[in-house]
Amino acid sequence: QVRLVESGGGLVQAGESLRLTCEASGTTSRLNAMGWFRQAPGKERERVTHMSAGGTRNIADSFKGRVAISRDDNKNIVYLQMNSLKPEDTAVYYCNAKDGSIPVWGQGTLVTVSS
Repeated sequence: QVRLVESGGGLVQAGESLRLTCEASGTTSRLNAMGWFRQAPGKERERVTHMSAGGTRNIADSFKGRVAISRDDNKNIVYLQMNSLKPEDTAVYYCNAKDGSIPVWGQGTLVTVSS
């Protein structure tokens, strides 16, 4: 019943910032943790960050200092703020959430960082 839709991707120059948005729709009452993964061309999907329903944030080590995650009061929207972007950040960024204990994925939004 839960659908996740990402937005905010696009072309950005190295050193700039970008904020991605993930909106959850449908039956959102069971949403727990929400977060972000990314998958670069030819690479495996990796976790960027997530935030629990209780507000606890977790950022993967390689992204600390450049990434922030936030959720709105209803916890059906999650944002990914990315700063100091580098060309190696080019990837499809996926929103992820737990509908209770069931994982849900968005379709992804492409971020391209130029040199």
